[in-house]
Amino acid sequence: MKNILTVCLGNICRSPYAASVLQHRGGSAVHARSAGLRDKWTAQPAHEEMLELAAARGFDLTGHRATRVTTQLMEWADVVLAMDHKILDDLRSQADPTVFGKITLYLDDQDVPDPYDGTPHDFAHAADLIQQGAHRHLP
Repeated sequence: MKNILTVCLGNICRSPYAASVLQHRGGSAVHARSAGLRDKWTAQPAHEEMLELAAARGFDLTGHRATRVTTQLMEWADVVLAMDHKILDDLRSQADPTVFGKITLYLDDQDVPDPYDGTPHDFAHAADLIQQGAHRHLP
């Protein structure tokens, strides 16, 4: 089993969607979780636009509640996937040396743009990038 942690800013848009995609595609070979850097949305559900988009694409985010990334979550993970370069830098700056090597971008050299406060097109674009990049992290 591969433990995957996806991380975005608030854990209400990109990272929960990525965790859902990875869990769905990886099946029993994957355990995917998500978290955010900020605690502003802790315990809140996924963004309404992402909930609707996920449902339309066959993913269920209704049970998601935002959580903040912790050292324990990063230790649990085999890989920690940052949704963009800023998240990557922030994670690396706060990471314990034992987990530093696990932290990488979700996409090799490209950000998954944050759709928060964006249009439905922005959410769809982020979801498309997440779905296209998922295979890179699956066993």
